[in-house]
Amino acid sequence: MSETAGYMRFFPYDQPYENQREAMDRIHNALTRGQNVLFEGACGTGKTLSSLVPALEVAREQDKTVVITTNVHQQMRQFVAEARAITREERIRAVVFKGKSSMCHIDVGYEECQALRDNTRAVVDTERDKRQLERRQRELLTESQDGDSGAADARSAVMDELESLEERLDDLEKQNVCEYYRNNLTEDTDDFFGWLFEDVRTPDEIYEYADSQQLCGYELLKEGLEGVDLVVCNYHHLLDSTIRQQFFRWLGRDPEDVIVVFDEAHNVEDAAREHATRTCSERTFDSALDELAEADDSRAENAGNVLSAFHRALVETYEASFGFGDREAIGENWTDISIANDDRRDDLTLEFLQRYSGRGIDDDLEAAMELGQELDEQYEEAYREGETATRTECQTLQAAAFVSAWLDEGTAEGLYPVVAVTRDAGTDEVYGRAELYSCLPRQVTGRLFEEVSSTVLMSATLQPFDVTESVLGLEEPVTMAYGLQFPADRRRTYAVETPPLFASDRDDPDVQETVTETIHDAVRMTPGNTLAFFPNYGEAGRYADRLERRSEKTVYLDEPGESVERLRQRFVADDGAVLCTSLWGTLAEGVSFDGDDATTVLVVGVPYPHLDDRAEAVQEAYDAAFEGTETGWRYAVEIPTIRKTRQALGRVIRSPEDVGVRALLDRRYSRTAKSDLGRYSVNSTFPHEEREELLDIDPEKLKFAMLNFYGDHDAYDGESPRP
Repeated sequence: MSETAGYMRFFPYDQPYENQREAMDRIHNALTRGQNVLFEGACGTGKTLSSLVPALEVAREQDKTVVITTNVHQQMRQFVAEARAITREERIRAVVFKGKSSMCHIDVGYEECQALRDNTRAVVDTERDKRQLERRQRELLTESQDGDSGAADARSAVMDELESLEERLDDLEKQNVCEYYRNNLTEDTDDFFGWLFEDVRTPDEIYEYADSQQLCGYELLKEGLEGVDLVVCNYHHLLDSTIRQQFFRWLGRDPEDVIVVFDEAHNVEDAAREHATRTCSERTFDSALDELAEADDSRAENAGNVLSAFHRALVETYEASFGFGDREAIGENWTDISIANDDRRDDLTLEFLQRYSGRGIDDDLEAAMELGQELDEQYEEAYREGETATRTECQTLQAAAFVSAWLDEGTAEGLYPVVAVTRDAGTDEVYGRAELYSCLPRQVTGRLFEEVSSTVLMSATLQPFDVTESVLGLEEPVTMAYGLQFPADRRRTYAVETPPLFASDRDDPDVQETVTETIHDAVRMTPGNTLAFFPNYGEAGRYADRLERRSEKTVYLDEPGESVERLRQRFVADDGAVLCTSLWGTLAEGVSFDGDDATTVLVVGVPYPHLDDRAEAVQEAYDAAFEGTETGWRYAVEIPTIRKTRQALGRVIRSPEDVGVRALLDRRYSRTAKSDLGRYSVNSTFPHEEREELLDIDPEKLKFAMLNFYGDHDAYDGESPRP
């Protein structure tokens, strides 16, 4: 690649890293051919620009739009910074797009917003028609006064039409309208769009500017999408098929004219699964039955017949699962109840079929759907006409659609039926929901990859590529991986052979003492701050307490519900502190600890996810889809777990000048563990180049190794700590 390569016009800095040069060239070639790319790059090595720069060039060459998408808020800010830097070198029209809920000044739902827009546009259009007729009648009046007899007759007809229009306008003005959207339609918005494209604006900036002008920024943003070069958005704009269709219409693009860049693409698997999952709460069935009881329609009885049977079956299914004390133990988080069976339909379906009695499930569901559709249209009309302050959602339609999907799709490949229960904090009432959990993300992502021109999926943890390719449904993607390009002698990565922290051993006092002492040694030997990641928040709290009793350094604990950003700021402002958090929390990825923010990172234990029935269902679905008895465990559990571990390790060593230690505290990470730990040894799951960096070390020797390493780099200010 030469410095004169066309895409370098979009590179905003003096010189790219060597890996960026090669990556940009390969990605440019792949996107030019319409191929998909799997791109792994170590943290801090410039993945965003490596993907974005060639994508913008191909889009410019082929008249396409680039969409870069993430599910990590921190990364959204990073993309804005990069896009702004690019615009200083090469002018691009870029928009950062978020959902309506985060940008609406009156906070209404989608259906309400649609009705408000339609009403408002109808008022504005009618007012315009009225002005045109008034102008025409004045012209005809002048003509009739000049002796044109035909003009008088024409004016009489116009006056009749004008009277009718005024009556319609009186009716329309009684309806619900949005004054901000009305201003969008009636005021000059050129200043807004001029401001918007002067730079790359954040959604918060757009909201504030539009609000100051009493304009609807969200609707203006939708109008401004057409013809832009770059859009930054959230995953759901692409992974939800309905939203995706609308989104592409706003772009003014067919799918084949869109190049998609997925950031933190190791998260796409879970995000796609979430978007494909369907749920319906007991509360929805309650509301639907109340709705039907009030409906004056002959179909209400049949509709109520089928929905009440499913409702009673749902309640009976979770009630029958409760043993002594189980109901009292239900908290505010959803708790799953296993209902799947190997040799027959699930327990909820069987209970429903036993309880249902009527003319036929299909006929009753059809009646429910038809009636629900009509009720929904009535609610829409009532809101439009101003008869209701909010737009009512039809619960009958939602419940009937879910029951239909449950019966039709409940045995489909990759769908797992679940019942879950929770406790209402306000009423203390326990209630349930039914859920069709989607196990195979490729059913969502495969279709997307087929539709768009090409994609780049980038992450620090995409390997093994063959697994990502299979799970997401990619066809022969171009693959590339770049490890840390920074000097290897400025970092050490240890596999510390502390006892394996199996769940059954975590309460063992001897195990806890060994692990605590090893963490304490690592913290003492660190010249600066230490990040410590644990399998869950409970373990983080346990060892934070133990460290506080013996460490002189400040111990910070990340707890659910607390502000992560405020905690991070307090931690990085310290010098010589330790932060204990869960590896499944938000600090494990998408958050940088640059320079002196953190020097050592510890991953304590192998953070397997909670292996519940859902996880088992995913494993079984992967076993069936990819033909292997161990495939499910490897694809669904082991590889995602090690990706989480690798993400955590990447929080430090963010530049060539950084010096740091990365330590994995659990014998399962060591090379020697395979012989006696079998499938629970995870060393071989790391990519080859990372595995080569892992140095096995005894717990009691870690402090000496760290002391020597940091001492060799003159990292201690003043006297070195005593081992």
